[in-house]
Amino acid sequence: MATQEFFVPNVSLMGAGCFQDLPNRVRALGGKKPLVVADKGMTALGYTARLTELLGSAGIESVVYDGTVPNPTDTNVEEGLAVYQQHGCDMLISLGGGSAHDCCKAVGLVATGGGKIHDYEGVDQAKEKLPPYIAVNTTAGTASEMTRFTIITNTSNHVKMAIVDWRVTPDIAINDPELMVDMPPALTAATGMDALTHAVEAYVSTAATPITDACALQAIRLIGQYLRKAVARGTDMEARDKMAYAEYLAGMAFNNASLGYVHAMAHQLGGFYNLPHGVCNALLLPHVSRVNLIAKTERFADIADALGEITEGLSEREAAMLAIESIEALAQDVGIPKSLAELGVKEQDIPTMVENAQKDVCRLTNPRTLSDAEVAAVFRSAL
Repeated sequence: MATQEFFVPNVSLMGAGCFQDLPNRVRALGGKKPLVVADKGMTALGYTARLTELLGSAGIESVVYDGTVPNPTDTNVEEGLAVYQQHGCDMLISLGGGSAHDCCKAVGLVATGGGKIHDYEGVDQAKEKLPPYIAVNTTAGTASEMTRFTIITNTSNHVKMAIVDWRVTPDIAINDPELMVDMPPALTAATGMDALTHAVEAYVSTAATPITDACALQAIRLIGQYLRKAVARGTDMEARDKMAYAEYLAGMAFNNASLGYVHAMAHQLGGFYNLPHGVCNALLLPHVSRVNLIAKTERFADIADALGEITEGLSEREAAMLAIESIEALAQDVGIPKSLAELGVKEQDIPTMVENAQKDVCRLTNPRTLSDAEVAAVFRSAL
């Protein structure tokens, strides 16, 4: 049997108030002047200042790059790197959701390894360790604060580059639900469905292990129980806390079992149309699941159970189909758009997106091998 690998940060802080320990963690990593990578939304909400003031009160000088955009680009990486080098920074802190974390990881790759971020596309292309790195998470979705994945859009062809490298795993991940309270309902929904997609794809992945299975199923249970509550009332701290655990568990699952065609296809929608990643995943998940069902029927039946559906008396296939119906009901309840057409996706662009999806590293662990025509059919079914 092949050797199995398992990747997680060295330290993960969970629970309300854990953000306050950030200065101690910076010192523990030996940082003197961290670059803080964020976006304009974090700055507008006061989170960036909150972080830099927390560091400043402990005598730690920091520098901010807050130009990260949703679906971060190679241009963002170049800009962040310039700030890092200009100010003589020696460590990294990302603040926000997946976009900030991905951009920060990419800055770290080029800061130590040189070249351009395009040189690192694929699996384990880095040769140098990143600077000390802390990821402070503010959304319950991408799990980029604890994974070895970073996704950067190539502005020359609008394709998302999937970079998978154990060296980009943050040293320390901070998941404080108090930082997630201000997430609006739509973002809570999109990121929560992103986490569900991570868990489902990891559970049916060809690289799944008993460890990733345990993480994925518990993540699915928590999301089924608490995502609706977090969307309905953002100040529900129990729901926020449980969703923080859910997205982290889902991250543990896919960080090690990888993903599938939902992500391979969603990356193309994000790169081509600059659409929200979580929404793309939520829309594609039921359609890809239907295609994958014949390969992992028993596992989709398990997913139905984890989502709280009553499967007693049903055949395995009936229970598996119920899982897909349950996913669709959850997406509808939390306000996910019903079709890609609503987001402006055009059928004429499908051939290009299919070609690029077939090159995406995430497809390699999908439980069913799909032809170009089959991938195109999934895109069309979601229109």
